[in-house]
Amino acid sequence: MENRSELNMDNDEVWMTHALRQAEEAFDQGEVPVGAVLVINHKIVAKGHNQVEQLKDPTAHAEVLAITSACSYLGAKYLPNATLFVTVEPCHMCAGALYWSKLNRVVYGTADVKNGYRNFCGTNNPFHPKTAVIGGILADECAKLMKDFFKARR
Repeated sequence: MENRSELNMDNDEVWMTHALRQAEEAFDQGEVPVGAVLVINHKIVAKGHNQVEQLKDPTAHAEVLAITSACSYLGAKYLPNATLFVTVEPCHMCAGALYWSKLNRVVYGTADVKNGYRNFCGTNNPFHPKTAVIGGILADECAKLMKDFFKARR
């Protein structure tokens, strides 16, 4: 993971705010509140939020839906100039999809100690070797949304 002080935090926080809006949409629909936006050249080219319940599809995670949308929009299968902003650390399945997308950067908000890729991969990097991974952007806001969601269901 890169050092946060080396990054342009303002831009990352702005884009993560857009991902949080997607997560709030998922929350409102009764989905686990994970949201994602895919950015190329300072423009959102795709967005997604979890739709597992709505689509009855265990692969309908925010990251996968954003990647699918971006590839369809751009007519490409690789996204080497893209940054994916996602509110929660990607799971192992999503890490695989992100690997094959060959993204430039993956930026996530809060860690997921139970289902995040690090729980399954440890110190091994599951992403493409050229992909930079940054965590902790608006982590408190992202974590609060998840906590509020699960608290309301208990």
